[in-house]
Order: sequence, then C-alpha cells, then structure tokens
Amino acid sequence: MRSTTPTGSVSGTRTGDTAQIEKLFTDFMAAWAAGDAQAFGKLFTDDSDYVSYDGTVARGRRTHQHNHDKLFRGVLAGSALVGDLESVRYPTPDVAIAHGTASVLMPWRSTLPRRRLSRQTIVAVRTETGWKIDAIHNGRVRPVTVPEPDSLPSRMSQLMARAAHRLGLGRR
Repeated sequence: MRSTTPTGSVSGTRTGDTAQIEKLFTDFMAAWAAGDAQAFGKLFTDDSDYVSYDGTVARGRRTHQHNHDKLFRGVLAGSALVGDLESVRYPTPDVAIAHGTASVLMPWRSTLPRRRLSRQTIVAVRTETGWKIDAIHNGRVRPVTVPEPDSLPSRMSQLMARAAHRLGLGRR
C-alpha cells in the first residue's frame, strides 16, 4: 500500500493512524464476510454517507446497518468482500482519504470476475472511539482511455457540436 502524509505531520503518528485505517478496511471486509450488519454498522459515523456502485445514496449509520442486514440475509448471503487498501492520505490530522479496490465474491465463485471489481473512496475521521468511515463511494472499475483530440470519437463529437450550434440546438 502507498501512503502519503501532509507536510509537517509526525511520521510515527501517521504510521499508527495508517495501521488503524488499514484495520478499519480489514474490519469492513470481515464484517461483510461474516454477514454481521451490526459490526458493519459500527464502522461508520452516525451521519455517514454511503454511495453504492449504482449511484444510490444512503445516509446514516443506522441506514447502512439496516440495508446491509437485508443484503446479508438476502441477495448477498454467504458472500465475502475481498480486496486491498491502495493508499491513505491525510488532508488534516483527523481526516483520512483512503482508496481501496474490492469486490463481492459470491459463494458459488472461487475467483472474482473482472467486471465486478470496484474502487472505494473512503473518508475516515478520527472519533473518540477511533477511526470511523464518514463517507464511502463505491464505483465499478471500468477504465476508458481519454480520446486524443484528433481521434474519430473526438472528431465526431466536434462535428456534432458544430452542427448543433448551427441549428440552434443544445446549450446556448
């Protein structure tokens, strides 16, 4: 895992914090694999946000716990969340932004299909009881390349933009 720290931070403190955030990510996956919605919910702050891979937004620890209880007893029963924490950085001493890559491994699979891979962006905050997840955004990994300005997709888009402008369509 790659870890970065803000200028002037104390290295030893950051090392300890990073270990706690790594544990938070590990506990996140362990609660999922155990189907333990209560343990899952305890990883979040009371007013946390959870954005699912499909863009659905849930707010509040109780909502996350309730939703995952239904998922763990329903469509995700017996599944495991498997993955790795890729990086942690600290915009402030009490806030960390972590990036991980993980996916749900269904009980009938032995390997993850590439199309199910997701990247998590986690905002963790230091609380009186340790680091908690304040926000998480989970998005599917579907890399696309940025087209060159002279590529066919770019030229087609430029042509359509000129045509729309001449016809008085679209953004004005």
